Amino acid sequence: MRTSELAGQAGVNTETLRYYERRGLLTQPPRTPGGYRDYPPSTVELLRFIKRAQELGFTLDEIEELLHLDNGGPDACDAARALAEHRRADLEARIRDLQRMHDSLADLVATCDLPRADRNCALLEAIDHRPEATR
Repeated sequence: MRTSELAGQAGVNTETLRYYERRGLLTQPPRTPGGYRDYPPSTVELLRFIKRAQELGFTLDEIEELLHLDNGGPDACDAARALAEHRRADLEARIRDLQRMHDSLADLVATCDLPRADRNCALLEAIDHRPEATR
């Protein structure tokens, strides 16, 4: 399938495909006699995996590592486990931050009918509350 068709099916733009090729996330496809890239249909699922992994917070470097580990043996499993544990710890921290923001918004909504001077807006406090390591 040609570049524009693949991009449309995967929900990315054509420059993203070229960038992923340069990074090595996608292998360069064969070319048609006319010089067009001819991607195999399986590339759509690969691109969807990459985009979903990004939505879940994985960086392109981490996604590249996961893709390379997919073909590995026992050592690769250890590396994949370490990567997953690191990502899980990051997600747990994000969940705690999001829960604090959720609770602050709930408190704010509960005080919306009060006069402005009596409202308690902990949202700014929740956003400013970061772990000491990131300050």
